[in-house]
Amino acid sequence: MQRVIVILLLLIAVAGGAWWYFHRDNGSNELALYGNIDFRQLTLAFNGSERVAEVLVEEGAQVKKGQVVARLDTSRLQPQVAQAEAQAASQRANLERLENGNRPEEIAQSRANLESAKAEAVNARAQFERQNALAPKAAVSQQALDEARSAAAVADAKVVANQKALDLLVVGSRVEDIQEAEAQLHASEANVALLHQQLADAELKAPVDAIVQSRLIEPGEMASPTRAAFSLATISPKWVRAYVSETQLGMLRPGMKANVSVDSLPGRTIPGWIGFISSVAEFTPKSVQTEELRTSLVYEVRVFVDDPDNALRLGMPATVRPLSSEQANAATAQQQ
Repeated sequence: MQRVIVILLLLIAVAGGAWWYFHRDNGSNELALYGNIDFRQLTLAFNGSERVAEVLVEEGAQVKKGQVVARLDTSRLQPQVAQAEAQAASQRANLERLENGNRPEEIAQSRANLESAKAEAVNARAQFERQNALAPKAAVSQQALDEARSAAAVADAKVVANQKALDLLVVGSRVEDIQEAEAQLHASEANVALLHQQLADAELKAPVDAIVQSRLIEPGEMASPTRAAFSLATISPKWVRAYVSETQLGMLRPGMKANVSVDSLPGRTIPGWIGFISSVAEFTPKSVQTEELRTSLVYEVRVFVDDPDNALRLGMPATVRPLSSEQANAATAQQQ
Protein backbone atom coordinates (compact mmCIF):
# COMPACT_ATOMS: atom_id res chain seq x y z
CA MET A 1 0.00 0.00 0.00
CA GLN A 2 2.79 2.39 0.91
CA ARG A 3 4.51 1.57 -2.37
CA VAL A 4 1.37 2.54 -4.26
CA ILE A 5 1.16 5.82 -2.36
CA VAL A 6 4.82 6.60 -3.16
CA ILE A 7 4.27 5.86 -6.85
CA LEU A 8 1.20 8.10 -6.89
CA LEU A 9 3.14 10.92 -5.22
CA LEU A 10 5.95 10.56 -7.78
CA LEU A 11 3.46 10.69 -10.63
CA ILE A 12 1.86 13.80 -9.15
CA ALA A 13 5.28 15.43 -8.77
CA VAL A 14 6.23 14.61 -12.38
CA ALA A 15 2.90 15.91 -13.67
CA GLY A 16 3.27 19.08 -11.63
CA GLY A 17 6.79 19.64 -12.94
CA ALA A 18 5.64 19.13 -16.49
CA TRP A 19 2.74 21.56 -16.03
CA TRP A 20 5.08 24.19 -14.57
CA TYR A 21 7.54 23.76 -17.45
CA PHE A 22 4.94 24.27 -20.15
CA HIS A 23 3.02 27.02 -18.30
CA ARG A 24 5.86 28.98 -16.75
CA ASP A 25 6.02 32.78 -17.37
CA ASN A 26 8.20 33.17 -20.46
CA GLY A 27 10.43 36.26 -20.35
CA SER A 28 11.67 37.89 -23.49
CA ASN A 29 14.88 35.84 -23.26
CA GLU A 30 12.87 32.60 -23.48
CA LEU A 31 10.80 33.64 -26.48
CA ALA A 32 11.68 32.02 -29.81
CA LEU A 33 10.28 33.07 -33.18
CA TYR A 34 10.47 30.95 -36.31
CA GLY A 35 10.49 32.32 -39.83
CA ASN A 36 12.38 32.53 -43.10
CA ILE A 37 15.11 34.73 -44.54
CA ASP A 38 13.71 37.38 -46.86
CA PHE A 39 15.15 40.25 -48.90
CA ARG A 40 14.15 42.46 -51.77
CA GLN A 41 14.15 41.26 -55.35
CA LEU A 42 14.04 43.34 -58.50
CA THR A 43 14.04 42.93 -62.26
CA LEU A 44 16.14 44.94 -64.72
CA ALA A 45 15.07 45.89 -68.24
CA PHE A 46 16.58 48.10 -70.94
CA ASN A 47 14.99 51.49 -71.61
CA GLY A 48 15.40 51.08 -75.35
CA SER A 49 14.35 48.56 -77.97
CA GLU A 50 17.44 47.29 -79.76
CA ARG A 51 19.38 44.09 -80.27
CA VAL A 52 21.55 42.93 -77.35
CA ALA A 53 25.28 43.14 -78.10
CA GLU A 54 26.81 41.86 -74.84
CA VAL A 55 25.73 40.18 -71.60
CA LEU A 56 28.56 40.63 -69.10
CA VAL A 57 27.50 38.69 -65.98
CA GLU A 58 26.41 35.16 -65.18
CA GLU A 59 23.85 33.86 -62.73
CA GLY A 60 25.15 33.92 -59.17
CA ALA A 61 27.55 36.80 -59.84
CA GLN A 62 27.75 39.59 -57.30
CA VAL A 63 27.43 43.02 -58.91
CA LYS A 64 28.11 46.48 -57.53
CA LYS A 65 25.92 49.55 -57.88
CA GLY A 66 26.56 51.19 -61.27
CA GLN A 67 28.27 48.12 -62.76
CA VAL A 68 27.45 47.49 -66.43
CA VAL A 69 25.76 44.10 -66.79
CA ALA A 70 24.73 44.22 -70.48
CA ARG A 71 24.96 46.42 -73.59
CA LEU A 72 22.82 47.07 -76.63
CA ASP A 73 23.99 47.48 -80.22
CA THR A 74 24.54 51.21 -80.91
CA SER A 75 25.65 51.01 -84.55
CA ARG A 76 22.49 52.80 -85.74
CA LEU A 77 22.31 55.25 -82.87
CA GLN A 78 25.82 56.70 -83.11
CA PRO A 79 25.35 58.20 -86.64
CA GLN A 80 22.13 59.82 -85.41
CA VAL A 81 24.07 61.40 -82.55
CA ALA A 82 26.73 62.74 -84.96
CA GLN A 83 24.05 64.17 -87.26
CA ALA A 84 22.23 65.87 -84.38
CA GLU A 85 25.46 67.36 -83.03
CA ALA A 86 26.33 68.78 -86.46
CA GLN A 87 22.88 70.31 -86.78
CA ALA A 88 23.18 71.88 -83.34
CA ALA A 89 26.59 73.31 -84.25
CA SER A 90 25.09 74.88 -87.39
CA GLN A 91 22.25 76.43 -85.39
CA ARG A 92 24.73 77.75 -82.82
CA ALA A 93 26.86 79.42 -85.50
CA ASN A 94 23.77 80.99 -87.07
CA LEU A 95 22.68 82.43 -83.72
CA GLU A 96 26.16 83.85 -83.06
CA ARG A 97 26.14 85.49 -86.49
CA LEU A 98 22.79 87.15 -85.76
CA GLU A 99 23.85 88.27 -82.27
CA ASN A 100 27.23 89.63 -83.39
CA GLY A 101 25.74 91.58 -86.27
CA ASN A 102 27.45 92.36 -89.59
CA ARG A 103 31.16 92.75 -89.97
CA PRO A 104 32.66 96.23 -90.51
CA GLU A 105 33.97 95.09 -93.88
CA GLU A 106 30.43 94.27 -95.03
CA ILE A 107 29.18 97.69 -93.91
CA ALA A 108 32.10 99.41 -95.67
CA GLN A 109 31.35 97.49 -98.86
CA SER A 110 27.70 98.51 -98.68
CA ARG A 111 28.68 102.15 -98.26
CA ALA A 112 30.93 101.89 -101.32
CA ASN A 113 28.09 100.39 -103.32
CA LEU A 114 25.87 103.28 -102.23
CA GLU A 115 28.43 105.87 -103.31
CA SER A 116 28.83 104.14 -106.67
CA ALA A 117 25.06 104.12 -107.14
CA LYS A 118 24.88 107.82 -106.33
CA ALA A 119 27.59 108.59 -108.87
CA GLU A 120 25.75 106.59 -111.50
CA ALA A 121 22.53 108.43 -110.63
CA VAL A 122 24.23 111.82 -111.02
CA ASN A 123 25.65 110.82 -114.38
CA ALA A 124 22.29 109.44 -115.55
CA ARG A 125 20.49 112.58 -114.41
CA ALA A 126 23.03 114.78 -116.30
CA GLN A 127 22.59 112.70 -119.45
CA PHE A 128 18.84 113.08 -119.21
CA GLU A 129 19.05 116.84 -118.71
CA ARG A 130 21.31 117.24 -121.76
CA GLN A 131 18.95 115.16 -123.89
CA ASN A 132 15.99 117.09 -122.59
CA ALA A 133 17.66 120.41 -123.45
CA LEU A 134 18.26 119.32 -127.04
CA ALA A 135 14.74 118.01 -127.49
CA PRO A 136 13.14 121.44 -128.43
CA LYS A 137 15.71 121.86 -131.21
CA ALA A 138 14.91 118.42 -132.56
CA ALA A 139 18.55 117.51 -132.11
CA VAL A 140 17.68 114.31 -130.34
CA SER A 141 15.04 111.72 -131.02
CA GLN A 142 12.15 111.02 -128.69
CA GLN A 143 13.42 107.46 -128.16
CA ALA A 144 16.81 108.67 -126.96
CA LEU A 145 15.08 111.11 -124.59
CA ASP A 146 12.90 108.34 -123.15
CA GLU A 147 15.89 106.06 -122.68
CA ALA A 148 17.78 108.82 -120.85
CA ARG A 149 14.76 109.45 -118.59
CA SER A 150 14.47 105.71 -117.78
CA ALA A 151 18.18 105.40 -117.07
CA ALA A 152 17.98 108.31 -114.63
CA ALA A 153 14.98 106.74 -112.86
CA VAL A 154 16.74 103.37 -112.61
CA ALA A 155 19.83 105.03 -111.19
CA ASP A 156 17.76 106.85 -108.56
CA ALA A 157 16.05 103.58 -107.59
CA LYS A 158 19.41 101.87 -107.30
CA VAL A 159 20.55 104.57 -104.87
CA VAL A 160 17.47 103.98 -102.71
CA ALA A 161 18.05 100.21 -102.71
CA ASN A 162 21.68 100.53 -101.70
CA GLN A 163 20.73 103.00 -98.96
CA LYS A 164 18.20 100.52 -97.53
CA ALA A 165 20.76 97.71 -97.67
CA LEU A 166 23.26 99.83 -95.78
CA ASP A 167 20.66 100.74 -93.16
CA LEU A 168 19.90 97.05 -92.59
CA LEU A 169 23.55 96.21 -92.17
CA VAL A 170 24.03 99.05 -89.67
CA VAL A 171 20.91 98.20 -87.62
CA GLY A 172 21.70 94.47 -87.51
CA SER A 173 19.41 91.48 -87.02
CA ARG A 174 15.84 91.79 -85.81
CA VAL A 175 14.94 90.62 -82.32
CA GLU A 176 12.47 88.15 -83.79
CA ASP A 177 15.18 86.57 -85.98
CA ILE A 178 17.44 86.13 -82.96
CA GLN A 179 14.62 84.60 -80.91
CA GLU A 180 13.79 82.20 -83.72
CA ALA A 181 17.43 81.16 -84.00
CA GLU A 182 17.59 80.63 -80.22
CA ALA A 183 14.50 78.41 -80.32
CA GLN A 184 15.92 76.34 -83.16
CA LEU A 185 19.19 75.94 -81.27
CA HIS A 186 17.38 74.82 -78.09
CA ALA A 187 15.42 72.25 -80.09
CA SER A 188 18.63 70.91 -81.63
CA GLU A 189 20.38 70.74 -78.26
CA ALA A 190 17.39 68.93 -76.72
CA ASN A 191 17.53 66.39 -79.54
CA VAL A 192 21.26 65.88 -78.91
CA ALA A 193 20.62 65.38 -75.19
CA LEU A 194 17.90 62.83 -75.93
CA LEU A 195 20.15 60.85 -78.25
CA HIS A 196 23.00 60.94 -75.73
CA GLN A 197 20.60 59.60 -73.08
CA GLN A 198 19.56 56.82 -75.44
CA LEU A 199 23.25 56.08 -75.97
CA ALA A 200 23.77 55.92 -72.20
CA ASP A 201 20.70 53.72 -71.79
CA ALA A 202 22.30 51.22 -74.13
CA GLU A 203 24.36 50.18 -71.10
CA LEU A 204 22.27 48.37 -68.49
CA LYS A 205 23.67 49.05 -65.01
CA ALA A 206 22.94 47.51 -61.64
CA PRO A 207 20.98 49.99 -59.48
CA VAL A 208 22.22 48.50 -56.16
CA ASP A 209 24.69 45.96 -54.84
CA ALA A 210 23.04 42.65 -55.61
CA ILE A 211 23.31 39.00 -56.64
CA VAL A 212 22.26 37.93 -60.14
CA GLN A 213 19.49 35.39 -59.63
CA SER A 214 18.38 34.92 -63.24
CA ARG A 215 19.86 35.89 -66.60
CA LEU A 216 16.82 36.30 -68.82
CA ILE A 217 18.30 37.63 -72.06
CA GLU A 218 21.15 36.63 -74.36
CA PRO A 219 23.26 38.38 -77.05
CA GLY A 220 21.44 38.72 -80.34
CA GLU A 221 17.98 38.86 -78.78
CA MET A 222 15.80 41.95 -79.07
CA ALA A 223 15.47 43.94 -75.84
CA SER A 224 12.55 46.16 -74.89
CA PRO A 225 11.40 48.09 -71.81
CA THR A 226 8.68 45.49 -71.20
CA ARG A 227 11.05 42.51 -71.20
CA ALA A 228 13.12 41.75 -68.11
CA ALA A 229 16.81 41.15 -68.75
CA PHE A 230 17.91 40.16 -65.23
CA SER A 231 16.42 39.21 -61.90
CA LEU A 232 18.48 40.51 -58.95
CA ALA A 233 18.40 39.94 -55.21
CA THR A 234 19.67 42.75 -53.03
CA ILE A 235 22.53 42.02 -50.63
CA SER A 236 21.26 44.40 -47.98
CA PRO A 237 19.00 44.71 -46.12
CA LYS A 238 18.11 41.15 -45.15
CA TRP A 239 15.59 40.17 -42.54
CA VAL A 240 13.78 37.24 -40.98
CA ARG A 241 10.06 37.31 -41.63
CA ALA A 242 8.49 35.70 -38.56
CA TYR A 243 5.14 35.76 -36.78
CA VAL A 244 4.32 36.25 -33.13
CA SER A 245 1.05 35.37 -31.43
CA GLU A 246 -1.19 38.03 -29.97
CA THR A 247 -0.44 36.85 -26.44
CA GLN A 248 3.32 37.30 -26.97
CA LEU A 249 3.13 40.56 -28.88
CA GLY A 250 3.68 42.66 -25.76
CA MET A 251 7.06 41.02 -25.23
CA LEU A 252 8.51 42.66 -28.34
CA ARG A 253 9.30 46.24 -29.27
CA PRO A 254 10.93 47.92 -32.29
CA GLY A 255 14.70 48.18 -31.99
CA MET A 256 14.95 45.21 -29.66
CA LYS A 257 18.14 43.19 -30.12
CA ALA A 258 17.92 39.53 -31.12
CA ASN A 259 20.04 36.55 -32.06
CA VAL A 260 19.32 34.75 -35.33
CA SER A 261 20.41 31.20 -36.07
CA VAL A 262 19.98 28.96 -39.11
CA ASP A 263 20.42 25.22 -39.54
CA SER A 264 23.17 25.59 -42.12
CA LEU A 265 25.38 27.47 -39.62
CA PRO A 266 25.27 25.32 -36.47
CA GLY A 267 26.68 26.91 -33.36
CA ARG A 268 26.71 30.38 -34.90
CA THR A 269 24.36 33.23 -34.10
CA ILE A 270 23.90 36.32 -36.23
CA PRO A 271 23.07 39.59 -34.44
CA GLY A 272 19.88 41.32 -35.47
CA TRP A 273 17.25 43.76 -34.34
CA ILE A 274 13.51 44.07 -34.63
CA GLY A 275 12.85 46.67 -37.30
CA PHE A 276 9.14 46.18 -37.96
CA ILE A 277 6.12 44.90 -36.07
CA SER A 278 2.91 44.80 -38.04
CA SER A 279 -0.04 46.74 -36.66
CA VAL A 280 -2.52 44.46 -38.45
CA ALA A 281 -3.28 40.92 -37.33
CA GLU A 282 -3.24 38.08 -39.84
CA PHE A 283 -5.15 34.82 -40.08
CA THR A 284 -8.17 36.50 -38.50
CA PRO A 285 -11.16 34.16 -38.80
CA LYS A 286 -13.89 36.67 -37.93
CA SER A 287 -14.36 40.37 -37.44
CA VAL A 288 -15.79 39.69 -33.95
CA GLN A 289 -13.43 37.55 -31.88
CA THR A 290 -14.30 35.24 -29.07
CA GLU A 291 -11.94 34.85 -26.15
CA GLU A 292 -10.80 31.48 -27.52
CA LEU A 293 -10.08 32.80 -31.02
CA ARG A 294 -7.99 35.73 -29.82
CA THR A 295 -5.04 33.45 -29.16
CA SER A 296 -4.91 32.48 -32.86
CA LEU A 297 -4.11 36.00 -34.01
CA VAL A 298 -0.55 36.51 -35.25
CA TYR A 299 1.44 39.59 -36.25
CA GLU A 300 4.29 39.84 -38.71
CA VAL A 301 7.70 40.72 -37.31
CA ARG A 302 10.79 41.59 -39.34
CA VAL A 303 14.13 41.02 -37.67
CA PHE A 304 16.88 42.69 -39.69
CA VAL A 305 20.34 41.13 -39.76
CA ASP A 306 23.83 42.01 -40.98
CA ASP A 307 25.17 39.41 -43.41
CA PRO A 308 28.49 40.68 -44.81
CA ASP A 309 29.52 37.15 -45.83
CA ASN A 310 26.29 36.64 -47.80
CA ALA A 311 25.68 33.34 -46.01
CA LEU A 312 21.91 33.71 -45.78
CA ARG A 313 19.75 32.63 -48.69
CA LEU A 314 16.21 33.53 -49.64
CA GLY A 315 13.63 31.34 -47.88
CA MET A 316 16.15 29.77 -45.48
CA PRO A 317 14.44 28.75 -42.19
CA ALA A 318 15.67 30.78 -39.22
CA THR A 319 15.13 30.98 -35.49
CA VAL A 320 14.97 34.33 -33.72
CA ARG A 321 15.56 34.71 -30.00
CA PRO A 322 14.89 38.25 -28.74
CA LEU A 323 17.28 39.53 -26.07
CA SER A 324 16.40 41.38 -22.93
CA SER A 325 18.11 44.68 -22.19
CA GLU A 326 20.57 42.94 -19.84
CA GLN A 327 21.40 40.28 -22.41
CA ALA A 328 21.83 42.89 -25.18
CA ASN A 329 24.19 44.96 -23.01
CA ALA A 330 26.19 41.87 -22.08
CA ALA A 331 26.48 40.85 -25.75
CA THR A 332 27.63 44.35 -26.72
CA ALA A 333 30.24 44.40 -23.96
CA GLN A 334 31.48 40.98 -25.04
CA GLN A 335 31.89 42.14 -28.63
CA GLN A 336 33.87 45.18 -27.49
